[in-house]
Amino acid sequence: MRQTLHDAAVKVPAITLGFWIVKIAATTLGETAGDAVTMSMNLGYALGTLIFAAAFVASVMAQVAARRFHPALYWFTIIATTTAGTTLADLVDRSLGIGYLGGSTLLLASVLGTLALWHRATGSISVTAIATSRDEAFYWTTIMFSQTLGTALGDWLADSAGLGFEVAALVFAAAIAVVALLYRFTALSRTGLFWAAFILTRPLGATVGDFLDKPLAQGGLALSRYTASATLTVFIVACVLVLPQRAGRHPARASR
Repeated sequence: MRQTLHDAAVKVPAITLGFWIVKIAATTLGETAGDAVTMSMNLGYALGTLIFAAAFVASVMAQVAARRFHPALYWFTIIATTTAGTTLADLVDRSLGIGYLGGSTLLLASVLGTLALWHRATGSISVTAIATSRDEAFYWTTIMFSQTLGTALGDWLADSAGLGFEVAALVFAAAIAVVALLYRFTALSRTGLFWAAFILTRPLGATVGDFLDKPLAQGGLALSRYTASATLTVFIVACVLVLPQRAGRHPARASR
């Protein structure tokens, strides 16, 4: 029997400052961990994508099957999307030879297309209105494409545009700050601003991750990808344990 908005469990977290802190850390981990598998382990982009795609599919299935919000499961799924997004973006941009701009354009179209289909099918793309398995399928598909797009955007601005990792990270951080100001001082769509911020956190994490593990000659700090990934993992686990982790609330429930 189909769940109603009132009865369905909310299995995504409330959008708080803690959410954004963990999200940025998870996207940074996705870059370092993805590169560790494809480059440091020399498995290549195709095999790396298959490995992380399998983890993504398995975690999404577990997330959809869950009856309530599980912070560890949710954030593991986010990390699975960002690592898969890293390797998939590198596969599209480099192995398929369409370049960072071509990859970014293709992936942006995929994100917008998924959001359009989601809205057409359900009438909403708000994360506060996710009440069914169909909503969750659109939600995680959008996230997967946005994580992949973020990697391509980060590489395009840092490499092709020649800004370097530090400046590119500052550009994306500034863009997120602008979205935050628009949220605070304007009446623009909260849903639209959420997805804008969500997408922008990925290239921010990608450029920070590259800054941590790229060679000094390329403008990075030359840290071990394994060390950077382990440190970020510990930080994320600590945040999930220490920062308040609660499920979001449907508008219908909040108005009761």
